This record gives sequence, structure tokens and C-alpha cells, in this order.
Amino acid sequence: MFEAGELIMCGGHGVCRVRAITGNPIDKKDMKTKYYILEPVFEKGSTIYTPVDNDKIVMRKILDERAAKLLIGRIPDIETVWIKEEKTREQMYKEAIRTYDCQSLVRIIKTLYLRRQDRVKQGKKVLSSDEHYLKKAEELLYSEMSVALSIPKEKVESYIYKQIHQKN
Repeated sequence: MFEAGELIMCGGHGVCRVRAITGNPIDKKDMKTKYYILEPVFEKGSTIYTPVDNDKIVMRKILDERAAKLLIGRIPDIETVWIKEEKTREQMYKEAIRTYDCQSLVRIIKTLYLRRQDRVKQGKKVLSSDEHYLKKAEELLYSEMSVALSIPKEKVESYIYKQIHQKN
């Protein structure tokens, strides 16, 4: 169970702060079922209510600064995934995004970035589905990294780039 004030990754909402843990906010008679009241960090004005024991959405602690820096250091070694069959490839992207696993998100970002470069080099259009998954993976990863590293979200990509190329 998370504590009030903790930062977590929650479902499709990304980084959220646990504002409180309370009884059922909708059915006041049901005070046995505990709910998190969550505030998305990057969606101002939103509030999420979810049962503490909700096993349908992924909820986990965000990376701390040390873990974020270790992940960045491993980025050059994280392999890309080349799946030729489009439906299988899209399913892999969906699963990685659904689990919010940072290493899987890096794998998607690297794969789609290289795939985009390859398609452009061949004079082909970049697929809209590829762009969709790339943006979603970047949004999730950069949001978490922003909070973990205490830097603005829009500076995370350049921070990662500098860290990777500083070592080479």
C-alpha cells in the first residue's frame, strides 16, 4: 500500500501524487473498501479515485533519482525490437505501454526512432501508429524521469542525450 504524499505511476494517468487514502468516496455507506485519491502531476485539476486493491491497473512507485540515472546509463545497451508483422509489433508496443516498465519504454522509443529514420531514408512515410506509440512511450518515460531527476519534462530528452553521449 502506498502512503499519502507518495509519487506513483498509475494506469494511463502517469505520475500521480497520493493525496489521501479514504473509504469509498462515492458510496459513503461502504467505508470498508479503501480508495486512493490521486492527483496527476502533469494533469492539473484532475482527481482520480481508485480502490487500493485495484488489480486491473498498474500502480507502482516511481523511479528514484539513482534508478533513473542507472537506467539512462544502460540505454545504449538496451536492444531494439524488430518485428516485421505489424499486428504483432503493435501488440508488443501496447503491452509495454500498459505495464509502464521503463526499460520496455526505452526499447520502444529506440526502436521507433530508428524505424522512423529508416523509413525516411527509404523515402517512405512514417506510420501514424508508430508516431502514436512513440509519443505515448516518450510521455510516460519523460514524465517519470522528470520527477525522478527534478528537471522539467521538456528537458528530459536533451538531458538523456547529453548523459549518453558524454560517456562515449
